[in-house]
Formats: sequence, C-alpha cells, structure tokens
Amino acid sequence: MVELLERVCVDVVQALSASGAGVSVMASDGVHGMAAASDPRTARIEELQFTLGEGPCIDAFASGRPVLVSDLADGATSRWPMYTPAVRDAGVRAVFAFPLQIGAARLGVLDVFRTRPGSLSRTELGHAFTFADLMVMTLLDGQERAGVGEFDEVFEHRAELFQAQGMVMVQLGIPLGDALVWLRAYAYATNRPLGEVAADIVARRLRFDTDHA
Repeated sequence: MVELLERVCVDVVQALSASGAGVSVMASDGVHGMAAASDPRTARIEELQFTLGEGPCIDAFASGRPVLVSDLADGATSRWPMYTPAVRDAGVRAVFAFPLQIGAARLGVLDVFRTRPGSLSRTELGHAFTFADLMVMTLLDGQERAGVGEFDEVFEHRAELFQAQGMVMVQLGIPLGDALVWLRAYAYATNRPLGEVAADIVARRLRFDTDHA
C-alpha cells in the first residue's frame, strides 16, 4: 500500500507541475503516521510540520477543508511562524493541502509543494481532488486487505510517541503536554524526524535529565 501511495504521489507531482507531494495518515488526536512521499526531500518537508506542530497539513486536517497557499511570502509567516521560514529555506514557495476524508471520517492529508508561487488552475484543482479521492480509496482498501497487519504499521509509532512523551515527562519532571512540546523542539533543533527521536527515547538510546530542561 505504501508503495502504491508513493507512485500516486509521483503522479501528483507530474499532473500538478509540483516539486513534491506527500500524504500523511493522521488520527483524531493529532498524532500522525507519515505514509508516503514522492521523494526523500519531500518526505523531510512533510515531516517538518509535525515536528514543529504547525502547518497547512495540520490545519487542513483540523478544519476538513483544503488549505491553499499560493505564495508563502504573502502573510504565511504570521499563520505559521516556525513552519514558513523552514520550508522557504528548503525552496518551497507554495503549498496546497487537501484533507483525505469520507463522510465525517478523516484519514489524513495530501500535501502538494511547489518551488514557485502561483495558484492551482481550475483543472489542477480538479486533478488534486481526484488524487485525494484515490488516496482515500487506497487507504481504505489497504486497511481491508491488511487487517491488523500492514495498515496498522502506518500508525505503529503512535504508541511509541506517546510512550516517549511519558518517559520525557518523568525524566524532566514536566507536564505531559510540555513533554510533547519539548520533544518537538529537540527534534527541530537536531534536524531529526520526531518519530526517530521518539524511537531512540523508547529504546533508551536517548535520555534526558533536568540539566536539559
């Protein structure tokens, strides 16, 4: 299923004249599982908004509506003060996020990135919605075929992240919510994916004490 989603992301890039595309599967509590991206560079950009806790993907999932930003230089910094300069440094100039949902059920978000500013045309918007529907069907089909196997692996790190959050709470003596903020800050400062940092904490390869707080 992940390989199929990656191929769809590549098709999205070609159809929408984009520089990259990614799909993130998310849960109602905001915890996500990076499912697929068109290329490794885009995968890092996609992960970035979860590390920072802000960005178009998160907003699109929360609202259930597309978030279309044709020029990140036009007021986006006030909306996402950390995310915007980070992705602009990576060469991104426009981003479009489309929620993946069926009825009231939200599965995740399709993100489309461009290295030049400019809106999607009416035809491109139609293509984007079609790709979003295709990804919904792919995810649902994958869940039905995989049962508790492959599909659940997309969400496997959810429990790991929560476990790491609890461990940091105990190690630093801080509230649980602050522990997640601290994890995100550490991941950003060290330029590492949030899931990778959580895995190291759970495996006890990484530990913090009050000197780090």
